[in-house]
Amino acid sequence: MKITRFPVVLLLSFLIHIPVFTRSSLEAAEPALRIMLIGDSTVSDYHKRPKDKPDLTGWGQVFGEYFNDDVTILNRALSGRSSSSFIREGRWKDALEEKADYLFIQFGHNDCPGKGDRETDPASTYQDYLKKYIDEARAAGMQPVLVTPMTRRVFENGKIRTILRPYAEAMLKVGHEKNVPVIDLHQKSVTLFNQLGDAGSAYFSPSKDDRTHFSGKGAREIARLVVEEIPAKVPSLKPYLKQPAP
Repeated sequence: MKITRFPVVLLLSFLIHIPVFTRSSLEAAEPALRIMLIGDSTVSDYHKRPKDKPDLTGWGQVFGEYFNDDVTILNRALSGRSSSSFIREGRWKDALEEKADYLFIQFGHNDCPGKGDRETDPASTYQDYLKKYIDEARAAGMQPVLVTPMTRRVFENGKIRTILRPYAEAMLKVGHEKNVPVIDLHQKSVTLFNQLGDAGSAYFSPSKDDRTHFSGKGAREIARLVVEEIPAKVPSLKPYLKQPAP
């Protein structure tokens, strides 16, 4: 059998043009970790702020400041939405199609009584909607994380008076049943505001009369409360947090 020898010069020329993939170049080619947020106005982004609230900021808008550059935040929270209306309007369907790696879920403020067709019952329908988010997120390859709704800054006799605790407790119940991590932002915010008092926590508000939403500084404090729980509740995200936290 005649064997054709490949010229050494041609072989070397071929090898020179083979791209070399280092570990760093392969890592750079991988898509960033994507964290999606869904929720209401306390979470959402504000790019066109009202004139009377020029510093209005949702905690989801600044959440990414606590993560390194390997993380992309997809904030799909929207003002005025409840756990039911976010689904009814088709926004959850659109969010699902993006297939992020993690999904942080915070609803409650617009689920409360008096919100018309947006309201839900913390003992029944609210839990049903949360379970729907969880099941469908998992089916899409997303890891769900529940975040209880923070309290409004409403004080009575020097202490926080909240109507959101039933929704927080319902979320904790669902988290336990579905084996989903729950960050109890409601309790953490109640504790913080009680420590600061009414006057001491005034900087959280974007305007004097708004006790639900946040200023930029207030939003960062609320985001920090969420981030503080990540190492214990979602340890797989701990390596992506900035050290030290801003």
